[in-house]
Amino acid sequence: MSQAPGAQPSPPSVYHERQRLELCAVHALNNVLQQQLFSQEAADEICKRPLSQLALPQVLGLILNLPSPVSLGLLSLPLRRRHWVALRQVDGIYYNLDSKLRVPKALGDEDGVRAFLATALAQGLCEVLLVVTKEVEEKGCWLRTD
Repeated sequence: MSQAPGAQPSPPSVYHERQRLELCAVHALNNVLQQQLFSQEAADEICKRPLSQLALPQVLGLILNLPSPVSLGLLSLPLRRRHWVALRQVDGIYYNLDSKLRVPKALGDEDGVRAFLATALAQGLCEVLLVVTKEVEEKGCWLRTD
């Protein structure tokens, strides 16, 4: 079938979710998969389930993106900005290395860092990035299989 001269071909049907709230990770997943497979609740559940399966000794560190209150001096504003926080184990103790802290804050052993992560995830709008070596990433051994 031929088109009329000057007619534009119809664009392909492309699935595209637009930004709503701060759900860009969910929108990005669905846009890449070209269908609505993930909801905020499903994404949250996925984040919570691997938390108990993390093979923390294989993880070099964690970087969290968290909501952070905005203040002007002593005045706290009803605004939230995003803030990146590093967690790292040193000599068997996990530390919160938040750049806003005066000194690193000890979180304790694996249970302590898992509790910190659970609290951060429960507050919502938290992203967790794992920092692993190339070997660990290639083997996928940052998750326990038991």
